Order: sequence, then C-alpha cells, then structure tokens
Amino acid sequence: MKKVALFYSFNSNKTARLGEKIVNTIGKDLVDIFDAEQVTVEQFMKYEHIIVGVSTWFDGELPIYWDEFVPAIKGIDLKDKQFAIYGLGDQKGYPENFNDGVGIFANLVIERGAKVVGFTDVQGYDFEKSAAIIDGRFAGLCLDQENQSKLTDGRINTWIEQLKKEGFI
Repeated sequence: MKKVALFYSFNSNKTARLGEKIVNTIGKDLVDIFDAEQVTVEQFMKYEHIIVGVSTWFDGELPIYWDEFVPAIKGIDLKDKQFAIYGLGDQKGYPENFNDGVGIFANLVIERGAKVVGFTDVQGYDFEKSAAIIDGRFAGLCLDQENQSKLTDGRINTWIEQLKKEGFI
C-alpha cells in the first residue's frame, strides 16, 4: 500500500491537533506528514493520495499559509491525484461562510483535474451558507471545535472508515 501525504500547518494548533488525530486513526506508518507552511511542489507531486487540513479564516478565506503554494497548484496538472480535505470552521460565529476553506481548496484541485473523496453529510450542523458544499454534501470533513468538539472524534473515525471504503487508504 502506498503512503498517504498529509499537509497541514504545524503552527495552526487546532488544525495540527486534528491532523495528529487523523494520523493516529489511520496509522502512523501509512502517513507522511508535511508542514503546509513549508510545502514544495516536489513533495506535493510525489503522492497520489493527499489529505489536506485547512481552516477558514476571516470571512471565508484560506489561511495565509497557503498563499505561497496556491499559485503553484494553479500551474500543475493534478489529474492522477486524489484529495481528502478536512477543515475547521465556526458555524455560530461565522454561519455565512462555515468551513469555506474546504470548498475553496476542493474547487482549486478539482479545476486542476484532481478527484476529491471523503464527502460528508451536512446534517447535524447549523449554519447559513458554506462554500464547502458541492452537490449537497461537504467536500470533506468539516469540524467545528468551537461548538461541536464532542462530535469530533466520532466524525474523524467515520470519515477515515469512509476513506478506507473508497479505496483512498
């Protein structure tokens, strides 16, 4: 089995903690971890299956640590890549753009030919709008540590099982 790459900011505490939970759930021997703030195109292109951790900043933006790398993604063909995306948002504090980072990143890689896997149900959340919704489902695992942290472990476990069934892991 080929390893999966996981990219998240080592300096974004909640995203990093959840990335570590994901790694522990999958199995440390199956995942190579990279700091999104230091990512290179070579690291990114080495893997067929990539997990990306993104939070949503301000009024529905990707975190600034992706600013350097997003232009590089726009210039490469990702047709042989599969992405699973997890993200953090605050559905009560920012109900009009809950977990938009997931949708922004999903659309970015889809436009480059990648396949996004690990779509999840929007049921159980309370928000107004989200760019993370594609065809009625979240384009990844959307977590809310501010308001639903007690649901996080179960959501991660369910998502990892789904990724296994989809042949991603």
